[in-house]
Amino acid sequence: MILYPAIDLKEGRCVRLVRGAMNAATVFNDDPAGQARSFAAAGCRWLHIVDLDGAFAGQPMNRVSVEAILAAVTIPVQLGGGIRDLATLEAWLGKGVRRAILGTAALRNPGLVREGCRLFPGRVAVGIDARAGRVAVEGWAETSEITALELALRFEDAGVGAIIFTDIERDGMVQGANITETAALARRLKTPVIASGGVSSLDDVRALKAHERDGIAGAILGRALYDGRIDLEAALAVAE
Repeated sequence: MILYPAIDLKEGRCVRLVRGAMNAATVFNDDPAGQARSFAAAGCRWLHIVDLDGAFAGQPMNRVSVEAILAAVTIPVQLGGGIRDLATLEAWLGKGVRRAILGTAALRNPGLVREGCRLFPGRVAVGIDARAGRVAVEGWAETSEITALELALRFEDAGVGAIIFTDIERDGMVQGANITETAALARRLKTPVIASGGVSSLDDVRALKAHERDGIAGAILGRALYDGRIDLEAALAVAE
């Protein structure tokens, strides 16, 4: 199982939100590239980057910081936030992003997901962020009537590299991951699932690792990593 330390970007800085609320951002580092180097030096095999401003604006807003991260590390990076058209998708993949995450676009423009998967096999992921089981979009500002499973199943034959499933109610709350729902989703899909939201202890990492055979291929670590609740070296040992 791969652990993905998260670098969430707001106005060029590394922050963590609580349940996606932009007015509840805590700044953890003013140097995103430096943070990326730190994670790479610790032995992380991937990084998970989110352009939070871009998710709300519908277009990239933290280009400078993302490009600085790409220049700073050699490990692969997956990036989400503000990728709503093919030109933006192509641009980021061309700049060195290994995998682009389509969230709002997956619901609003499923054709983009399919075309992206056709042009860039394995390099497109679908981000499914759910509130009470329903998919939220536009930086989590809107909640649809579509369930996470319904949306994921729409892309089972598209060649998506991964489904990144986030339980919004747990995101940034360090109250534990929604392991039951994540594992249930993974069991229904052929596409690998990456767990996100609320991973707050080594026990969470162990519990997710136990569902690796169900299809949970990774977990994203956020606030608990920054505030010291999770020791990265120990978490990597558990995951590996």
